[in-house]
Amino acid sequence: MTPEQEWHDFLSGTHPHLQDKSPLRFIPSNPRCKLCSAPFKGPGGLVLRRYGYTPWEKQPKICGRCFDGLQLHAKMCPSSEDGEVSGAEVEVSMLFADVRGSSKLARQMPVWDFTRLMNRFYKVSSEVLIDADAIIEKFVGDEVVGLFLPFLTGREHARRAVEAADELLRATGHDSAEGPWVPLGAGVHTGTAFVGIVGSHGASDFTALGDPVNIAAHLASQAAIGEILVTDEAAAAAAIPQEGLERRHVSLKGHPIDALVLAMSGGP
Repeated sequence: MTPEQEWHDFLSGTHPHLQDKSPLRFIPSNPRCKLCSAPFKGPGGLVLRRYGYTPWEKQPKICGRCFDGLQLHAKMCPSSEDGEVSGAEVEVSMLFADVRGSSKLARQMPVWDFTRLMNRFYKVSSEVLIDADAIIEKFVGDEVVGLFLPFLTGREHARRAVEAADELLRATGHDSAEGPWVPLGAGVHTGTAFVGIVGSHGASDFTALGDPVNIAAHLASQAAIGEILVTDEAAAAAAIPQEGLERRHVSLKGHPIDALVLAMSGGP
């Protein structure tokens, strides 16, 4: 297979190596890596930790050894001629969620209070995304980005992304009578994007690039507080019943699209 094909099959969850049963599964103790079955706790986890079998920061359900293996494979079989880009175009679902009116909040609050608020937002967002088997693509200012890839979530990555967006709004209090402790809007889109490792000189990163990423980002920027805007592509892939849901026409920098509006109602 070409490097692109290997990457595609791995990220899509169809690579033969993903079907192999690792002997590490016989070492007792949970939780363990979803790919190689290395235990993270217990005596086995304590020993394997020395060899890099520790949770990966972008998705702690995968061990760093598996991600390092991905990077090593990228260096040996780069997808581009310059050797600095390795990955493939695959179908992926993306969740973008950002704090609405963060600039106003920053002006109204003492710096340390605002910093603590954002840190709480990062922590809660991380927990929601990790539980949903997403990869935490990045935190950017007042925004969090999650990637839902088939090799972790299975074929229902779009549904998992929508559910994670809903859970994130609930975790930040959007369904409570008191209102949210941080105001969020979210966008979910499913499309074919480049996913892989980019960068060089020790500054490489696992990321997603392409127009679908831009669509998801702009969609989130158009969502009101307590709203999840879901594109038709994501809604169809997630099998969301559309009857009774609001549809909104959104122009995203000259790219008009229709989106379903999933609104989080407050408590009684």
